[in-house]
Amino acid sequence: MRGEATVLHADLDAFYASVEQRDAPALRGRPVIVGGGVVLAASYEAKARGVRTAMGGRQARELCPDAVIVPPRMDVYSAASRDVFAIFRDTTPLVEGLSIDEAFLEVGGLGRIAGTPEQIAARLRERVRAEVGLAISVGVARTKFLAKVASAVSKPDGLLVVEPEREQAFLHPLPVERLWGVGAVTAEKLHRLGIHTVGELAELEAATAERLLGKATGSHLHALARLRDPRPVDTTRRRGSIGSQRALGSRARSGGELDLLLTQIVDRLARRLRDRERACRTVVLRLRYGDFAKATRSRTMRSPSDRTTVLLAVARGLLAVAQPEIAARGITLIGVSFSQLVRADSLPPELPIDWEDGVRLDAVLDAVRDRFGASAVARAGQLGRDPGWSTPLLPEHE
Repeated sequence: MRGEATVLHADLDAFYASVEQRDAPALRGRPVIVGGGVVLAASYEAKARGVRTAMGGRQARELCPDAVIVPPRMDVYSAASRDVFAIFRDTTPLVEGLSIDEAFLEVGGLGRIAGTPEQIAARLRERVRAEVGLAISVGVARTKFLAKVASAVSKPDGLLVVEPEREQAFLHPLPVERLWGVGAVTAEKLHRLGIHTVGELAELEAATAERLLGKATGSHLHALARLRDPRPVDTTRRRGSIGSQRALGSRARSGGELDLLLTQIVDRLARRLRDRERACRTVVLRLRYGDFAKATRSRTMRSPSDRTTVLLAVARGLLAVAQPEIAARGITLIGVSFSQLVRADSLPPELPIDWEDGVRLDAVLDAVRDRFGASAVARAGQLGRDPGWSTPLLPEHE
């Protein structure tokens, strides 16, 4: 087992809202909410008033009536993310992206040329602020899990190093919600059992944790509580899928609204497929019900495709199957991902007679959006609607 704290977890602070404050100086120091119908991001000034991501817009405005509400600008956020990841990769070649705004970096072995992990982390934070204009929090530890916890504890705009000899003293007093994988349902179950801190969970025997929480969850969380996380920073993974999701808040959604949201997501993802010259074989629908239970449905097509009409038809079929469950339980999140990606040039060539209008339409719309921006053209059903997007399920960068 490695004995040094050489893993960095770097996480941009209140990313979307911070980009808005960076680009509009008048917003600095003021509560900012990105997204109207549902909160996609909130500045720390808004968070201090109780505003949280995925909260309904009405509730957020009640908590913070003086908040400035801005529409999301995903193209700008993606550009900022690319700039930050360029700094990550200039710091070390060992970078594992987790999402659009966070990554793990392995800096072991750089001591002679770059200094200690803490010095490397401090320099990275300075560069992100100077070159991109954003604050970033960094945790440094021996394992990925502890580095991620450290960055969260250090927020906002902080740097925290967890040396190996004080790992237990750092982790065990923290609430169980800090464990990677503990959501609201698991936390409530643990609280009912009288377990409120990581240390209290670590005191259990592994078999007891598995019996109380289920074999997989219990084993995973118990291992983390006892400081076992052998995963290295993984730079070899190739993206096997792309996806986006939309938090919906708690109010009921009609079938028409869900179809519109699904269409927005598929439109966006299909364009990303074509931009990357990829096609997908499997469409996955991800749902979170009103009781916070999650469900996944998927369909694998006979042949890969990058056509919006084809992919949307498959996604709509999956949503139709799920509608009875949605009607009974409500829905708080909808997401789509495309998996089993292949290179578009590996697809068998089509005869012009098979092209259909959808292929030509995709090409024209892509060209218009490339030249005039993603919001230059939209479906008629989207006009006047909140164009908000939640954080992508997977990194926007390769």
